[in-house]
Amino acid sequence: MSGEEEKIGEGKSDDSKKEPETCTICLEIPTNPVKLGCGHSFCGDCLDQNNKKGQQKCPNCGKVYGVIRGNQPDGCMTVKHLHTLHLPSYERCGIIEILYSFPSGKQGENHPNPGKPFKGTHRTAYLPDNKEGNEVLELFQKAFDKRLLFTIGRSVTTGRNDVVVWNDVHQKTSLYAGEYGYPDPTYFDRVKKELADKGIE
Repeated sequence: MSGEEEKIGEGKSDDSKKEPETCTICLEIPTNPVKLGCGHSFCGDCLDQNNKKGQQKCPNCGKVYGVIRGNQPDGCMTVKHLHTLHLPSYERCGIIEILYSFPSGKQGENHPNPGKPFKGTHRTAYLPDNKEGNEVLELFQKAFDKRLLFTIGRSVTTGRNDVVVWNDVHQKTSLYAGEYGYPDPTYFDRVKKELADKGIE
């Protein structure tokens, strides 16, 4: 039975590596074709345009093929280790407090409305000060350095446009139990997946 499963898996792998008849970005026969590590091929120019948007993922399967750099505006990330405080379900360790600060400014070429002003923000996030919390902190720092944790867009909370907002990497912003705090048994797996989708591992 295990032999049959291996053959099925091998067959699927071979099928997935067949080149598409058309570039799925422009829907034309690929010109100056570039084949990614995942096996999908695209026009060289189409892939270049995709890269300029900071989207260095295969448009077909989503696999990261380069270094993704986001459009997070200039800001700072400050980390504090608070040994006398504890998060729900993590009473045996302290807290990692992460402070994010972004001043207001003018949008650049890689933002939704170049030249228009945007409103900055201050955000605070929390992790347990244990092995897993520090591992995720390191990933957050890598993502911040690559400008991937925040972007400029529409605030889900206020409905206001042209503000600094989270960029699809969820962080815990409450010290107390509830939707934005702990306990959350699957949080670390989910946030690592969100970071991996941006090439941060």
